[in-house]
Amino acid sequence: MRPVIATAAHPRPVPAPLLDDAGKAIIRQLQEDGRRSYTAVAAAVGLSEAAVRVRVRALIDSGVLQIVAVTDPIRLGFGVMAMIGVNADGDTRAVADRLAAVEEVDYVVLTSGRYDVLAEVVCRDNEHLLELLNERLRPLEGVRETETFIFLRVHKETYAWGTP
Repeated sequence: MRPVIATAAHPRPVPAPLLDDAGKAIIRQLQEDGRRSYTAVAAAVGLSEAAVRVRVRALIDSGVLQIVAVTDPIRLGFGVMAMIGVNADGDTRAVADRLAAVEEVDYVVLTSGRYDVLAEVVCRDNEHLLELLNERLRPLEGVRETETFIFLRVHKETYAWGTP
């Protein structure tokens, strides 16, 4: 599953004070543990608890930060995860929007290279994946061609990429 901390699909300008040294330090603290208390974050970054609370709310409201529970789909009973490369006709942003609206799609990126769009999906089993591909993804307007890469195992997944 994808980002604990991510930019919004349609990013808004981020006010500079949110991404100052203190804002970046808060983000790093929450990347390590999204359940860390405001008191603990405040102690680590040298601000008051109230200041951290206000800054976290502003980071969330601006779309810079999301705090979510990340699950392991396989342990939840979903048997198949896959990345689907999509070649599109027309506006790739519109195709990405259509893909993103599909429940099983949890990650969509516009790319350069072999594919125009990559979409990650989580399915119950191979039959569910087949139904998803044939009946709901390939018929989408603008989807010209797909190639599916079934995940054998997720070898590394991290959300602690820091801040620039």
